[in-house]
Amino acid sequence: MKVGLFGLLGAGNMGNDGSLEVVLAYLRTHHPSAELSALCSGSDVVEARYGVPSLPLYSYYTRDRDPSLPARVALKSVAKFRDAAQVLRWVRRNDVVIVPGAGVLENTLPLRAWGFPLSMFLLSLFGRLTGTKVAFVNVGSNVIKQRMMRFFIRWATRLAHYRSFRDALSRDALATMGVDTARDEIYPDLVFSLPAPDVTVESGTVAVGLMDFHGSNDDRASADDIHRTYVDGMRRFVRFLVDGGHHVRLLIGDEVDEVIVRQVLDEHPSDAVTYEPIATLGDVMTQIAKAEVVVGTRYHNVLCALKLAKPTISVSYSAKNDRIMADMGLGEYTQDARAVDADRLIEQFTAVAAAVDRITPMLAEHSARKTALLTRQFEVLSASLGMPATTTKEVFS
Repeated sequence: MKVGLFGLLGAGNMGNDGSLEVVLAYLRTHHPSAELSALCSGSDVVEARYGVPSLPLYSYYTRDRDPSLPARVALKSVAKFRDAAQVLRWVRRNDVVIVPGAGVLENTLPLRAWGFPLSMFLLSLFGRLTGTKVAFVNVGSNVIKQRMMRFFIRWATRLAHYRSFRDALSRDALATMGVDTARDEIYPDLVFSLPAPDVTVESGTVAVGLMDFHGSNDDRASADDIHRTYVDGMRRFVRFLVDGGHHVRLLIGDEVDEVIVRQVLDEHPSDAVTYEPIATLGDVMTQIAKAEVVVGTRYHNVLCALKLAKPTISVSYSAKNDRIMADMGLGEYTQDARAVDADRLIEQFTAVAAAVDRITPMLAEHSARKTALLTRQFEVLSASLGMPATTTKEVFS
């Protein structure tokens, strides 16, 4: 059986790649004879890091971006047709195509309809035309207002053979946009299946996840103000931690976040604030595992902290952050990334640090339950896609 993997993979977002790692482990454990390939935005990285033969999703990314505006428009228009043809050829070669988790149906960060949403629509459309089964596995969604993007997302999911969601918020959002989700199931985020790193906790260490945050599609008019407020608030909070004698480990969730990390590092001595290069979600988890408390913005920074049973505060850019925090029993420890209140963040940190003995076992129990639930997700997926399992081992043993 030929199985394809499709998405914004290998392009610098650790959460997307973490979901890919889980699905690859599932396929290689339960379906070791499957022939794998990928069509993704970071094909070179996926092929080198994960050993999956890959093609680039967007040919325009490899072209010269210096020409005049008319030339750029012409190049991009031609590339759209070439890319669509490549999607068709690739889909036709596969028996099954899996879109592995992450927020692929969201616009909580700036996104253009004619980019990835169009690509997903073409994926599902060509899947129907060629008989290839397309599966959106454990994905996230929100209610999208932009008409064209909403159209592409709605039909991409309507035409898919299989859908599952990482929370009720996502399933309800798609239903609001006109997709019948009554039979679609909800499972914990795929990242709960990743193995926990075996490292020693460093006393007094706080992990702070930073993000190059400018708001969502709906915030474009105020993006600069949002960015300035966010960065100023997080810098002030890090200063509070350093002044209080804490060691701060900085985290990212995407390569673009390093610009904010550099700004914070320039303000503090290296023995007080450190940043170790992060390339994968495993790297993120290793840094989190060393901390006593975590304050994060990126969804998968927050999610990994909760998985590892770390008392966590979420500086939330999306309702998905608030939902997972509430689901894990920490709903009171969140605030909006669009208007970071450093004083309140300090109060929240003081409260969560004082409640470590209560919070840690609670999170450990929730995390174990979610990890166990994902076993059923993989069983259902195999049955739905007509992929008989050849082993019954756990995805991560």
